[in-house]
Amino acid sequence: MRIELRGTCDDDLAVFWEQLRHPGLQQMAAITRKYHYDRGHFDTHWAKVRNDPTVILRTVLADGAVVGHAAVFGPPEEREVTYVIGPEHWGRGIATRALAELIRLEDTRPLHAGAVADNAGSIRVLEKCGFTVTGRTRDFAQARGREVDVVLLTLS
Repeated sequence: MRIELRGTCDDDLAVFWEQLRHPGLQQMAAITRKYHYDRGHFDTHWAKVRNDPTVILRTVLADGAVVGHAAVFGPPEEREVTYVIGPEHWGRGIATRALAELIRLEDTRPLHAGAVADNAGSIRVLEKCGFTVTGRTRDFAQARGREVDVVLLTLS
């Protein structure tokens, strides 16, 4: 399978919307925002992200099909990675390969990431890409309606 990152196009947003509002994805990610549930908030969020010159945003393609997105954001001293791969594509190594390519695009170190403690798949993706666990915290998980443990990871 060929995995590529490319700039995000307007047409990609329809795929991102379907992915972010997927109940299984919301449950797995747990820490969701208004833009996971409301199209107006989604459109506002993505307009802001796409117009922020400090954000590195890429659409993830698998054999030419849009399967998700990956991004680096935040101020230089707090750069953070995020990625979403549609649930129908989980377990195929796409997230690991996409994240590895994304972090090659960003020279700033350290890079930070967080994952809900029971999201073993995401934690494993981050570790395969060189991130190490550097702490834990708790955060409210809107998708689960309660606080959850969050693992904090850093790539030095």
